[in-house]
Amino acid sequence: MTHILVTGGAGYIGSHTCLALAEKGYTPVVYDNLVNGHHEFVQWGPFEQGDVRDRARLDQVILSYRPAAIVHFAGLIEVAQSLADPMAFFDNNVSGSVALFAAALHTGIDKLVFSSSCATYGIPQEIPMRENHSQSPISPYGSSKLIVEQILNDLDTCTSLRSVILRYFNAAGADVKGRIGEWHSPESHVIPIAIEVAQGKREIFKINGSDYPTPDGTCIRDFVHVTDLADAHARSVDYLLAGGSSIALNLGTGQGTSVKQLVHIIERISNSRLPIEFVARREGDPAELVADNTRAKMTLGWRPCHDIESIVQSAWNWHEAATFRSVF
Repeated sequence: MTHILVTGGAGYIGSHTCLALAEKGYTPVVYDNLVNGHHEFVQWGPFEQGDVRDRARLDQVILSYRPAAIVHFAGLIEVAQSLADPMAFFDNNVSGSVALFAAALHTGIDKLVFSSSCATYGIPQEIPMRENHSQSPISPYGSSKLIVEQILNDLDTCTSLRSVILRYFNAAGADVKGRIGEWHSPESHVIPIAIEVAQGKREIFKINGSDYPTPDGTCIRDFVHVTDLADAHARSVDYLLAGGSSIALNLGTGQGTSVKQLVHIIERISNSRLPIEFVARREGDPAELVADNTRAKMTLGWRPCHDIESIVQSAWNWHEAATFRSVF
């Protein structure tokens, strides 16, 4: 039995990755403080409650299971929250990662997959964005992810720790069998918010900005299905266990969808009309974010299998399911 420690494994992308790991024959060990995660999402391996900043608890769990590798999701993720409370992000995301890396090195683990973000790039200088794009984040969230990337780069040079850094674009969708999906409280992601409007749970869908230099004036984003992201994480574990060297990879479809296009897709799938209000742009929102995923395809043999239609359909099915409503 090969254990993989998954910090933040009770969260959205973490839980889908645990499912992907289990389907490959690994046993994911979820380590989560349940501040943003959900115990209901721990379905494919043992659960250990703990904070990623708690070095003693990390040592205890790692020594108990002796995982072959670590997949690191634990941390805060909301950009707006990072602007309001940057120290919380540096404490959780940076200090927590330092504690985890120290525990890994202390216990002899030398393989780690890190959940990073395209937020490390900042304002795009070119589209699609490649991994060698300049990294100038415009939020404390993006900065916290970049600092951790830099730490991993130094550890690759100075220690035995090898890592795969995965910079993903806009995660969306849900497990197609309806076992898990996107569940944030409060919800701040565009597709679940629009779905809640279609369901009548919110009164209006607000679009930030209608005057961007895009074909329809609204932002364009690269939405990638959460199960495709999970597959890339599981493939990254395979890659490291096979002796792969440290690398950073973009995870996106390479296809952009505007907010207006997204609204039309949700209206069609939900068979409803979304009431819309255009409001001011959010500070720092780029007009377009689209990934160049060539390196991930070449390195991992990874291919995103879901287009925007199937992403929205899976999200709609998840939010409509009675089993989902019953967990609140």
